[in-house]
Amino acid sequence: MNRIYIIAFVLSLFSVSLIAQTKTFVGADYSQGIVFVMENEQIIWKHKAPDSNDLWVLPNGNILFTTGHGVLEMTRQNDTVFHYQSQSPVFACQRLKNGNTFVGECTTGRMLEISPKGKIVKEVCILPKGVKDGGFAFMRNARRLDNGHFLVAHYGDQCVKEYDTNGKVVWELSVPGGPHSLTRLPNGNTLIAVADKDQNPRLIEVTPQGKTIWEISNADIPGKPLKFLGGFQYFSDGRFLITNWTGHVNPKDKVHMLLVDRQKNVLYSLENHPGLQTMSSVYSVDKPEGVATYH
Repeated sequence: MNRIYIIAFVLSLFSVSLIAQTKTFVGADYSQGIVFVMENEQIIWKHKAPDSNDLWVLPNGNILFTTGHGVLEMTRQNDTVFHYQSQSPVFACQRLKNGNTFVGECTTGRMLEISPKGKIVKEVCILPKGVKDGGFAFMRNARRLDNGHFLVAHYGDQCVKEYDTNGKVVWELSVPGGPHSLTRLPNGNTLIAVADKDQNPRLIEVTPQGKTIWEISNADIPGKPLKFLGGFQYFSDGRFLITNWTGHVNPKDKVHMLLVDRQKNVLYSLENHPGLQTMSSVYSVDKPEGVATYH
């Protein structure tokens, strides 16, 4: 009996530890047009960021985020470190290993690599031949892969495509519901957050062959809180931090963010926060030692 109590106590400590790891994070509130830092469910810093959909906490502690029509890197002291302004809506940004910044322009279809001084050093257009304007729904999140390819969520066409360094499609997957955010895992699988076009918001993991090997949706969560899955962060210990954008339906009760595991247990949820309207992306700085994150 004592052994059972000890195991239960250890598991309870483990659960508390997991919850604690969601207490310091950076988020984007799309409706308020801000990015913010939250500690212990209190907003301690915020900055203007209209229609922000993508953000990162960099190793130096600075925050990199999209601003509707551009990208900013800011210190917590509100100093601007990097700034890129675009005529196109921008939903994707990423700091590359060489110190440059990847920016995905939506309507122009330009995949850009920009130096710290704001100079475009590489440019690839992924618009179909003959198309000059992809439209507002052409793409949402995108990632530059280590091999130089581009992984792109085509929200309007409800598919994900991987493009090579010349903009040629080398992999494609139909994603009913409209993909919003995505990342490529070291095992070659792809995580995709799906929106609400088919009323089945979900997070899925697919193999290079296109087979879904894991997913979480309202079928797995009591109360069916998911409305539109936006940005997410995956921890290599098997946890997923997911934002649940509620702007299309604006429910009275809002679950802004959930931390779930591969067994589909909800470890933590951020609900009905008085300082938030609609969360669109998240990046937690709290993680156990030795755990990698993918975003």
